[in-house]
Amino acid sequence: MWKWGSAADSIHLGTEFTNRFSKSINRPPLPAISLATDIAFITAHGNDFNFDTIFSHQIKALGNNGDILIAISTSGKSTNISNALKSAKNKEMIRITLTGKNLFLNKLSEITINVPSDNTQYIQETHLTIEHLLIHLVEIINYK
Repeated sequence: MWKWGSAADSIHLGTEFTNRFSKSINRPPLPAISLATDIAFITAHGNDFNFDTIFSHQIKALGNNGDILIAISTSGKSTNISNALKSAKNKEMIRITLTGKNLFLNKLSEITINVPSDNTQYIQETHLTIEHLLIHLVEIINYK
C-alpha cells in the first residue's frame, strides 16, 4: 500500500508555487508540479511496471537540466524517492530532499534537510513548516 502523507505535502507545495503563498506579494505563477497528482499515470505505471519507478519515469519524461526536484520522504527509505533522485541527477537537475533522521537519501541530493526524529507526525509537521519557509523565501527574495 502506498502512503500518501509526503505525496499530499508535495501537492500542497506545488500549489503554493503555481498559485501564491503570501497574499501581500503579487507575483507571477511559477512552474511547479507534484509528481503525485496524476493518479491515472501512477496506477497504470504501478500495474504495468511497479511503484518503485512512478516518479523516476515521470522525471525522465518531464525533467530538464537545471530544474529543481524537491523530494519528500518521511522515512527516508522510499525506493520511489531514491529512484526519482537518481533520475534527476542523470537529468542534471538540482536535488533537494526533506526527510527524517535516516541519512540514506543525503548522498543522493545536493541539499538534504533531515528532521532528527522517528516520529512520523513530527517529521511531517516540520516538513510543512520547511515547505512554507522555502516558498516564502522564494517570494520575498525574488518578488518583494
